[in-house]
Amino acid sequence: MRLVPNADSAPKRLLVLAPAEGEVPDSFLHVEENPERHETLLAEMQALRGDRYLRDGAITPQQLSADGRHRLAVDEKSWHLLAINRDGTVCGGARFRRTSNRIAFSELGVGASSLAQSDVWGMKLRSAVEADLELARRRDVAYFEFGGWAVAEEYCCTTEALRIALGLYSLSRSLGGGVGITAATRRNHSSSILRRIGGRALVTDGVELPHYYDPQYTCEMEILRFESELPNPRYEVWIEEIRAHLQTATVVRCKHSSVRRGRAPEPIDVPWGEQTGVSQ
Repeated sequence: MRLVPNADSAPKRLLVLAPAEGEVPDSFLHVEENPERHETLLAEMQALRGDRYLRDGAITPQQLSADGRHRLAVDEKSWHLLAINRDGTVCGGARFRRTSNRIAFSELGVGASSLAQSDVWGMKLRSAVEADLELARRRDVAYFEFGGWAVAEEYCCTTEALRIALGLYSLSRSLGGGVGITAATRRNHSSSILRRIGGRALVTDGVELPHYYDPQYTCEMEILRFESELPNPRYEVWIEEIRAHLQTATVVRCKHSSVRRGRAPEPIDVPWGEQTGVSQ
């Protein structure tokens, strides 16, 4: 199974949107400053996400903008890995938010989850996340959250959802690596796919945190942790193949982002504060 497209045969290619603020490391060789294209592609991804989430029953029509987009403030502050059809339209993608390893638990999306509000599990969740933040500090890497995972209906039974998920490992490595977290829905087997590629349940005091019901997305969710350098070994070759592909993939940035020469950008501390889900 080949996950990386080639120019001749693949109907989909990968493209990266840089966040509105931040720096693009020079490991990306094809950086395009194009605010209009950035806005258009982000809008397409938000529309795709809105359509898929609405069909899944994860959101209501009232949570969409007038033009049908599922818009979140965190989108502007995040990297986005997109799959693009031959006609140039977005057919899948996910959001990758890179933050400081000193970010406060309350500023993370997971800090607003219903599990965080639980009298039984709230402090255990906080303890587990803070342990991972300490791990990121010891390793001098960033902490990240990702979500907004969605693919067009015609690709739901293909490898596209898996390729995008593996691509988040690749993107993380391209940005200097890190330790991260996501709130993954159990609907459509999303959490099981993420577990298969390397996601793990949070554990504190030897106790694994349970799945939980999220009223915002009206479904059962799991909070999973990731380490960019510790995926399931079965997928290591594919992750590195995608990472190599991203070096020459187009990175579209808007006028506020900049290119930094040399090493990957240092982590920045910008609050998120939005609970996100994962869907396909």
